[in-house]
Amino acid sequence: MPPVTHRLDAGFLRLWIGTTASGVATWSMPFVLGLALVDSTIGAPELGWLLAGRTVGFLAVMPFAGVVADRQPRRRVVVASALLASTASIILALGLTTSIGLGLVGAVLVGVGQGACRPALQSLVPEIVPPERRQSANAAISIAVRVSVLAGPAITGVAATVLEPPGLLLGTAALWVTTALVTPPGATPSRTQKVRVGFLVDFGDGLREARRHPWFVGGLGALATVILTGYSVTAVAVPIVARDSGAGVALVAAAATAYAGGALAGALLVARWRPYAQGWVALGGLAAYALAPLTMAFGLGSAWIVAAYVACGIGIEVFNVPWFTATQREVDPAKLSRVSSLDFLVSYGLAPVGLALIAPAIDAFGLRPVLLAAATACLLAPGAAALVPSSRRFARS
Repeated sequence: MPPVTHRLDAGFLRLWIGTTASGVATWSMPFVLGLALVDSTIGAPELGWLLAGRTVGFLAVMPFAGVVADRQPRRRVVVASALLASTASIILALGLTTSIGLGLVGAVLVGVGQGACRPALQSLVPEIVPPERRQSANAAISIAVRVSVLAGPAITGVAATVLEPPGLLLGTAALWVTTALVTPPGATPSRTQKVRVGFLVDFGDGLREARRHPWFVGGLGALATVILTGYSVTAVAVPIVARDSGAGVALVAAAATAYAGGALAGALLVARWRPYAQGWVALGGLAAYALAPLTMAFGLGSAWIVAAYVACGIGIEVFNVPWFTATQREVDPAKLSRVSSLDFLVSYGLAPVGLALIAPAIDAFGLRPVLLAAATACLLAPGAAALVPSSRRFARS
């Protein structure tokens, strides 16, 4: 028995390293492009096009990524998508100094590689980690993601003292190669299909599998609402409040750091905490996002805003880790990547939509009413999801 445990530990360590490397590469890329703007390698319009291209590539590939990762061995999908992201990063680096058109092609392909990697990496966890240890494993991966958010720009900033932006992008290419090399194979047999069916049929099977789990549908609706309202509003509102209150850039930086720090604390908390009504606790954590718009709506000051973001960070991981663990436990393993891709598609897809709508809403109705509306939505949506019978433990039975 001990040798098996050691093999599982080694496999998960490789998966954790691969996920961390991909996370640092993912979160570093926008920062590198920002540095390219600062040193006048590109202009503001070019920066906008490149970031938009990356997002379009990410979202466009997500439905296909889930289907492919359920049809093929998931490590094979990770390797292919990571190598694509690596190659695309090199293309993007060349485009920064030669042609914005070439750079845009590279940015779109980077997004495709990033998007294709996510469901496959997520679905490898239950193939490598036994059920009783998955929540701790997901917490460890969540910690890696949060550290990547903080460390990616920090590492890039240090490297920028000796490298130009194209050289930094080559560094992210190396990180993607690391992901391809270290990610382990899953322990389950290959799911390569001998009889092919159409993409729409396969994707439809994934949607039907998701609908078999009422807690998943309700939770995803709550998550989508919080992202569309709370996340988007606060992303726009914090700079406005910082400007109007005189707190300036310090408040923006403090809020972002507080959120990441709270998320790390939340991931550490749920690594071992197993409340019986875990689904309700998770939805309560998601509802904590209402604190951020509320503190700004009532003008409670910078200290309260920062504290609210700590609570938001804790709450989002109190939701995320049990959510991922339940998905891996409850969903048919043969359809897990498709369901995970639906999760990522909704989560990431609504963020830019919300950001695009919030500024006009603030112009039309004013900052405080929009903040109060967002806080109300962040409270009501998880509350409604908690009314779904299977939501109490994120389980159908």
